[in-house]
Amino acid sequence: MYQNHGYPGLLIVLEGTDGVGKSTQVNLLKKYIENECYGCMLSEWKTSRLISNVINEAKDRNLLNTTTFSLLYAADYADRLENDIIPALKAGFVVILDRYIYTAFVRDSVRGHDINWVKKLYDFAPEPDLIFYLDVSVDVLLKRIIGSKGLDFYESGRDIGLSTDIYNSFEIYQKRCMTEYKKLQKEYNFININGELPIEEIHQKIVKEVKKVLDLGIVK
Repeated sequence: MYQNHGYPGLLIVLEGTDGVGKSTQVNLLKKYIENECYGCMLSEWKTSRLISNVINEAKDRNLLNTTTFSLLYAADYADRLENDIIPALKAGFVVILDRYIYTAFVRDSVRGHDINWVKKLYDFAPEPDLIFYLDVSVDVLLKRIIGSKGLDFYESGRDIGLSTDIYNSFEIYQKRCMTEYKKLQKEYNFININGELPIEEIHQKIVKEVKKVLDLGIVK
């Protein structure tokens, strides 16, 4: 069943831990959808014009405790939802989201919040039509991130004191995140894709599923 959100557009989500290749895939998917002559909008996690700078400043100054971390990210999402996502869905666009509320479910529960509290915090969120989860091992993630932007304080879970060693902290944190994602997969019908496959092969797997929905003609 598609369009559970009740809008004429299509809502597609790509999920996974940091470094799995979501950004590459959402950009490839956006190009594909536009080439198929559909209007398309991309929205990324923590990009609200109202809230994102507040989050960045708080993280830079190490001011975020577990609850403020949760609430600020929820505010960022709410602002993007009202001003970007819903208007695009109402206009019949295909909306691609690089991370969605499941990122919050995972990160907040790993930081100690009850998952039901987090779900209630986001109970206003529209239900996506498709959710792709890119699955990559911790060892591969570590190599990718070290080879690109380096280890982030929060993505390594160092804010919650997992280990004084940043590499060990990263491994513990990411494994806990993966465990939480696995708990969500059946509940929310994630389409699991091996994120260690070649980029084009991953793209074709995503396109295959998206094409099924577009061929139904549900996007107006």
